[in-house]
Amino acid sequence: MKRKHSTPIFPVRTILIISTIYLSQNGKPHFYDKPIAESFEEAPLHVMVFTYLGYGLGTLFGYLRDFLRSWGIEKCNAAVEREEQKDFVPLYQNFENFYTRNLYIRIRDNWNRPICSAPGSRFDVMERVSDDYNWTFRFTGRIIKDVINMGSYNFLGLAASYDESMRTVKDVLEEYGLGVASTRHEMGTLDKHEELENLVAKFLNVEAAMVFGMGFATNSMNIPALVGKGCLILSDELNHASLVLGARLSGATIRIFKHNNMQSLEKLLRDAVIYGQPRVRRAWKKILILVEGIYSMEGSILHLPQIVALKKKYKAYLYIDEAHSIGSVGPTGRGVVEFFGLDPRDVDVLMGTFTKSFGAAGGYIAGRKELVDYLRVHSHSAVYATSMSPPVAEQIIRSMKFIMGLDGTTEGLQRVRQLAKNTRYFRQRLNEMGFIIYGNEESPVIPLLLYMPAKVAAFARHLLNRKIGVVVVGFPATPLAEARARFCISAAHTREMLDTVLENLDEMGDLLQLKYSRHRKSARPELYDETSFELDD
Repeated sequence: MKRKHSTPIFPVRTILIISTIYLSQNGKPHFYDKPIAESFEEAPLHVMVFTYLGYGLGTLFGYLRDFLRSWGIEKCNAAVEREEQKDFVPLYQNFENFYTRNLYIRIRDNWNRPICSAPGSRFDVMERVSDDYNWTFRFTGRIIKDVINMGSYNFLGLAASYDESMRTVKDVLEEYGLGVASTRHEMGTLDKHEELENLVAKFLNVEAAMVFGMGFATNSMNIPALVGKGCLILSDELNHASLVLGARLSGATIRIFKHNNMQSLEKLLRDAVIYGQPRVRRAWKKILILVEGIYSMEGSILHLPQIVALKKKYKAYLYIDEAHSIGSVGPTGRGVVEFFGLDPRDVDVLMGTFTKSFGAAGGYIAGRKELVDYLRVHSHSAVYATSMSPPVAEQIIRSMKFIMGLDGTTEGLQRVRQLAKNTRYFRQRLNEMGFIIYGNEESPVIPLLLYMPAKVAAFARHLLNRKIGVVVVGFPATPLAEARARFCISAAHTREMLDTVLENLDEMGDLLQLKYSRHRKSARPELYDETSFELDD
C-alpha cells in the first residue's frame, strides 16, 4: 500500500532510520541502527508542466520537420533506406529514431566532447563547432585549457598524468609490453594477474578474487555463468545496463523490484518461495538478488543491511556491483560492506571495477574460493576474452597498495577522507543554494535536477564557457521529465576549485532559474518512505 507523503521534519533531506535484526556469521543476532540520509525531492508543479510542454512542442515541430524532409523542402541528414531496399524489412525504424533526429541532435554538442589530457581535477578540451546544426562537427584547432573536471569518475584522483610514483607501471610496460595476446585459459595468465588477484582478496577481506579486462563484461559475461534456466533473478529497477544485459543473457527469469525498497523486494522473495516457478510450481534452482553499491544516476547508496537480512531469511544469493562504491565509500575505501560495518561473507558475490577509484580498467569478482574456482572454469570472459594488459594490472596494484597504506604512507587513507569531506561540503552548499539534488549525503555522485531539455543544453554550454566541464544526462538514461547534471566529486578537487564551481552554479541557477527546491519529498520513488523496517529471523 502506498502512503501519502507529507512535508518531512528535516528541511533539506529525508532521514530514513533503518533498524534491522539479522544473524551475523557466528549465528548471534546483530542489531544494526544507522541513519541513512537521502534526498529525492519533488519538483514544483509548474516545472513539470513546462517540462512536458517543452517535450510536446518539440514533438510537434519534429513532425513538422519530418514532413518537410519527406517533401524535400528540408535536407535529411539522418540515415535512410536505399531506394532499392524499400521493399525490405526496414533497418532504420522511423519512429524509433524520431527522438534522435529531432531533439537529441539539437543538443548533441553537449556529449562526446573530445578530451586531450589526463582526466585529472582539470583537463583540456578540444574545441569543435558544427555547420549543420550538430549533424557533424569539425575541430577548430583550439584547445580549451584547464577546464575543471566535474564529470569523470576519478574519485581518488589516481587517474593522472605520469609522475615518479608510476615508475612501476613504466617498468612493467618495458618488461611485459602492452598486450597479452591470449585468454586466461590459454597463455594469458601472468604472475601480475595472480599478484593482483591476491591483493584484491586481501583488500576486500575475502577468500579469493578473479580479475577481468573489462568492467562491463565482468557483469554481462559472468552472471550467465552463475544462473540459468530455472533460476530467478530479482533486479533493482535502476541497475546498470551491464547487470541488465547479464541477466538477460543468462536465460533466467527476471523480476524487478522498486529501487532500494525492501517491501517490494520481500514481496517478490515471498512469492518466489511460496509459488515457485510459473506453471510447474517447482522450487527455483537459485534466487539471485542483483543490486549496486552506489547507483550512478541517482546517487543513492544500497540499503545493504536490510537486503542481507532478507537474503538470509529467504535463503537467496546476493550479487553486489560495487563499480562506483569501491574506493569511494567506507572509512578506508572498501565499499558499502565496510560503509555499513558488515561482514564480507554476508555477500555471496562481490563485483567491482577498476575504472573509477583506481584510475585503470577492468573489473573483479570476489568471494568464497569455491565461487572463484568455479568462475575460472565457466566464465565466458575467462574462456574467450583477452587477459588484462600487464601495465593496467600494475596500475591497479599500485593504486590498491596506495589506498591500503602498503606503500608506507597514509596518503591513500587521507584521499579517502578528503573525498568524503569534499562530498559533504559540495552537497551541503548545493542544498543551501536551493537546487534539487538526489542521493545519499555520503555519495560522491551528485545529480542536480534540470528537468527541461532546453535548460540541459544551456547549462552545459554556459559552464564550458566558464571552463567547467560537467556531464548532463537525459532521456532515455533517465525518466523523461528528470533530466539532470551529474557531478562526480574527487579527492583531487581543492576547496578553491569547488568554490569556483559553486559560485558559477549559483549564478547559473539564477540565470536559468534552476533553484527549484522547496524541501519536499518526492512522490516518484513511492516506496522510499520506509521510516522503520524490521525483519525477524
